[in-house]
Amino acid sequence: MTGENAVRLRPPRNAVAEQAVTWWRSQLLVATAVPVVVLTVLGVVIGPARSWLLVSAAAVAAVGLACTAFFPAWWYRVHRWEVTEDAVYVRTGALWQEWRIAPMSRIQTVDTSRGPLEQYFRLATVTVTTASSKGAIRIEGLDHELAAGLAERLTVITQATPGDAT
Repeated sequence: MTGENAVRLRPPRNAVAEQAVTWWRSQLLVATAVPVVVLTVLGVVIGPARSWLLVSAAAVAAVGLACTAFFPAWWYRVHRWEVTEDAVYVRTGALWQEWRIAPMSRIQTVDTSRGPLEQYFRLATVTVTTASSKGAIRIEGLDHELAAGLAERLTVITQATPGDAT
């Protein structure tokens, strides 16, 4: 596209829902708890000669808790999204940031999903599938009602946008 209709890379304006921070923390806690429990049980069952298992469990717990305390707040600051009449803009990532733009004429499908933890925190993920080799664009951590409205809005806009989504 050229001229006034060009879709330009720019920072998206919208943050994810605030409860996404708690959702991400819960995911990290679960991901930490599983290996900690396994290592602890093995350390107890195998006996004191295997104290290195308990030390490993403590190390995994310490790293997991540090990540749980730090990363979700950081992710909240860097994850952004926006939908205009022309494109879907998404910026994700903490250390390696990824900025993606999907012009409306390239969108093939729009889906929403809600895993068990997302349902508990009243969140949803909107997945925008495009004709891109990079794959679908995912907007995670949205309020579930906003996500439903966004999926409906994207469907209406893409139906009205000329192009063959290829």
